Amino acid sequence: MDVYKRLAKKLDELPQGFPSTDTGVELRILQIIFSPEDAEMALQMTPAPETAEQVAARLSKPVEETRAMLDQMAEKGQIGSLSIGGQQVYRLIPFVIGIFEFQRKERLTKELAELIEEYGPHLMKVTGGHAPHIARVIPVNAAIPTDLQVLQQDDIRQIINNAKSFRVQDCICRKEKNLLGDPCKHSIHNCIQYSMEENAFDYFNPEGEIITREEALQILEKNSQEGLVHTTYNIMNVPGGFLCSCCSCSCAMIRALKEFKAPYMIAKSNYMAHIDEDACIACGICRDERCPMDAIANEDGEFRVLKERCIGCGVCIITCPSKALSLIERPVHERDPIATDVTEWGKMRMENRMHDEQKTQSVPK
Repeated sequence: MDVYKRLAKKLDELPQGFPSTDTGVELRILQIIFSPEDAEMALQMTPAPETAEQVAARLSKPVEETRAMLDQMAEKGQIGSLSIGGQQVYRLIPFVIGIFEFQRKERLTKELAELIEEYGPHLMKVTGGHAPHIARVIPVNAAIPTDLQVLQQDDIRQIINNAKSFRVQDCICRKEKNLLGDPCKHSIHNCIQYSMEENAFDYFNPEGEIITREEALQILEKNSQEGLVHTTYNIMNVPGGFLCSCCSCSCAMIRALKEFKAPYMIAKSNYMAHIDEDACIACGICRDERCPMDAIANEDGEFRVLKERCIGCGVCIITCPSKALSLIERPVHERDPIATDVTEWGKMRMENRMHDEQKTQSVPK
């Protein structure tokens, strides 16, 4: 058990956090995911990407033996592996977004799903409890007025067009809900990873299919029509990342906002929904069928947007039969900040987390 306590402590030292609990549920999760040998190796990894040669030299181990173990651990979702500058690198990854999302295939069992569900409120209190936000909403392209200048972080087509490699996998959150006996009605095979590297997934592709840019755009368009919310990292410059299509019934990030009161899980887009009262026919589709955040209210037959709840996803707009809904720019002072790169994001988050935790500890009980 000692190795799992040490690994839990190391994961908790990452900006995303991995808090301890009175029940020790977090240790039981690690015991399922890691063998003692794998846990010891994970303790030797750093968050900074390293090649197999660099890890082997640092640990004084043979290169091929080290590479084989790293590949096996990456295959099991215990560490991260990606291509940077044409080199395959490995690194310690957080539990969320990271280890949990990589527990695919037969690794995500009902037992593990139940433990993660139990741990969720504790984890999200830390992961989504400190600025800056983990992820960011990207509005549906069709909902953005054509006369607005759209930044890359608010334009899924710009993200896709700048990337060079893509793959699609099952949504881990919907797989978890299915195992728990509460299946989600939404599509499951629609979680996209992208990279700014050519052929980035040729060496390591444990699950899913490599797809083209056009196929990625088709999947995202289908997700938009289905009412799913596009999200990605809350960072401007990344070598690669994810494009999730989230729902309020299954997906951890939106559930963290609504169920676990974790305000820094998802940053709002730079837009918000607006209803033209003269054009609105009060059909209720936007409120009853589309909005994932309960951000549209019916007040005596008149619908209005609750600005404080709207995340600016735009999924309500594309199905409005009277074209009464639109996205408008959020005032600059109300916009959620975005980090320039991973280093800036991690530094800001650790500073805020330490400050918030010290403040909490200083409050008299």
